[in-house]
Amino acid sequence: MNLNLPTVVGTEPKCRHCRSKLTLTLVDLGLSPVANDYVDPADCAKAEPFYPLKVLVCRNCRLVQTLDLLAADKIFRADYAYFSSNSSSWLNHAQTYVEDVTRRFGLAAASRHVEIASNDGYLLQYSMAKGIKCLGVEPCESVALAGLAKGIDTRIEFFGEAYSHKLVSEGWTADLITGNNVLAHVPDINDFVSGVRILLAPEGVATFEVQHLLRLMQLHEFDTIYHEHFSYLSLIAGQRIFAAAGLRVFDVELLKTHGGSIRFFVCHAQSNHAQTSRVAQVLADERAYGLDDDATYVAWSESVKATKRDLLELLIELKCDGKKVVGYGAPAKAVTLLNYCGIGSDFLDFTVDRAPSKQGRYLPGVRIPIFPPEAIFEAKPDFVLILPWNLKDEIKDQMSAIKSWGGRFIVPGPKAFIEN
Repeated sequence: MNLNLPTVVGTEPKCRHCRSKLTLTLVDLGLSPVANDYVDPADCAKAEPFYPLKVLVCRNCRLVQTLDLLAADKIFRADYAYFSSNSSSWLNHAQTYVEDVTRRFGLAAASRHVEIASNDGYLLQYSMAKGIKCLGVEPCESVALAGLAKGIDTRIEFFGEAYSHKLVSEGWTADLITGNNVLAHVPDINDFVSGVRILLAPEGVATFEVQHLLRLMQLHEFDTIYHEHFSYLSLIAGQRIFAAAGLRVFDVELLKTHGGSIRFFVCHAQSNHAQTSRVAQVLADERAYGLDDDATYVAWSESVKATKRDLLELLIELKCDGKKVVGYGAPAKAVTLLNYCGIGSDFLDFTVDRAPSKQGRYLPGVRIPIFPPEAIFEAKPDFVLILPWNLKDEIKDQMSAIKSWGGRFIVPGPKAFIEN
């Protein structure tokens, strides 16, 4: 095991937003490899690096965050393996979003739409089809090239203040900025949000989808914690971060994606966009749960341990009965779940994934092989552990034929259970 210790050993880490000392721990998931660092067969003799995966809470601004152990360019590299278009439900989600925001905010051919972390063009393709001028900013070459192949102007760059000034100088002041599942991925969140303010037109709108900390904690979704997620956001923290940059959250939507997400609608502080009642309602819900209370965070780690025990107990019982168990999916959350629980090939013979970029490789740490989905129909396992549980219904539909030999599904949490 190649253990890379943090550079903050011996010092108290500070909040990435307000710079307060971080003294409150949400959860410590031990050592884990980088979630998207899939292992090639040729590299199996080498030990991948493991890093502490510890999440802290700022007592001042309430931003929940991982320790700074890895630079973003060490995670979001040229060979990044996550392609958004591999999920049909995510494509539907993106298309619905474009339909809704273009109608609500009156976007037309003269409008400019910039997506930060545009991945393979999964979303901008729908705006482009409406004749809207589109630009994607994506730091990972592998997925950015896929967007370019769709005809979408895509810049292979990390977004922040400096690059935002460059885009403005090119005439790319944006009427709509979209950032789906990126706000949590930036180590310097203040620089990123300031870049949004610079790029956004005076009456423009920026929307950001992130996993909602409230739902993560309510449903014990600890497997969505990994190194490439630098922050875990609530509206309590989000409002403070945007306000510090001169921006205002005027609306929010609660979504089912990724186990429960929140979409922030953001504008300039002095913009004419009226604040909706949903902002106050979500703030009230977060405070009612206790997101402003230290004790809530202290108690949560016990539920994480219970989820781990439940899944292990179920798998041990099945394996002792001689059952064959495989996985479905090789998402980043599987790396956290399986490494934290100590579930390797002694429990799962293999897992499968629709993404060709992952097939023929291994999940890091646990070294479970990744095959195409057809492998399940060849092996005819007794149980299929659904690792991307947020796509449970989609996967069950795709794999419904396992019922022909009596196969059943396992959903790992918040309390592991078997489902037909």
